[in-house]
Amino acid sequence: MNEAVEQMLARFPRETAEDHANALREVLQQIALLGLWRAKFFEHAAFYGDTALRVLHGLDRYSEDLDFSLLAPDPAFPLGGYGDALRRELASFGFEVDFEARPRREDSAIASAFLRANTLRQMIVIRPGEGAVGGIHARELLKITLEVDTDPPPGFATESRTVLLPVPFAVRVYTLPDLFAGKMHALLCRKWGGRVKGRDWYDFVWCAARHPGLRLSHLEARMRSSGHWTGDALTPDAFHGLFRGAVGALNVKQARDEVRPFVRDPDALALWSREFFLETAGRIVLV
Repeated sequence: MNEAVEQMLARFPRETAEDHANALREVLQQIALLGLWRAKFFEHAAFYGDTALRVLHGLDRYSEDLDFSLLAPDPAFPLGGYGDALRRELASFGFEVDFEARPRREDSAIASAFLRANTLRQMIVIRPGEGAVGGIHARELLKITLEVDTDPPPGFATESRTVLLPVPFAVRVYTLPDLFAGKMHALLCRKWGGRVKGRDWYDFVWCAARHPGLRLSHLEARMRSSGHWTGDALTPDAFHGLFRGAVGALNVKQARDEVRPFVRDPDALALWSREFFLETAGRIVLV
């Protein structure tokens, strides 16, 4: 096994087949970021979302996708042109993946693509032991979605942060107040069918506890872009009113059940209640 891959895997507890699959996904995500850096992707785009919080700031739950935002609007941005760079980078560490760019919907500014790999075949690279892969089907696929917002809402700031493994490289990423604004937009505005995305609520609690600064102007820009705010400026009182409304409509049990597979310690969800979320919102610092 590649020494850098072995060091990356050492950060994760790996007992079950699910543990190994989650660790494998995160290794592939990080190598994919390296491949994008080599291809100068971050001259055009910035990393944001829950995986950015996990990889660069230590969010303590697993995340599946890689989300990016262009620094300036470009509806013709060629995400598919980065496929060879991603495949080449992952192959250099022993991983065999397919890259598929998806046709963009006419009504969407999101360019998306998939990295797909046979889970069992990639497990061979990380040598989990026979007992750890017994529950994995021979045709099971591990999938990582890449999404790029080609017409991003304005008013965000970025910074460069260094990742040391598998080799040192730099990632352009939203600053923490803008990352928190993006997570809050998802919490307030995301429509996920009839279900609740508990991961948004988990990330809210994590941000409020560790990085409570939230850029209100960027949240407003995101809400205007998605059509969820059309009035005058979004004030602190208006924001807290929207949050109280979201809490009032929340099915806490559904939220807890949805996020549970992504967290190592279910006790982190024990205090979840509407009252808990309202109290936690008091920690937010609007900047």
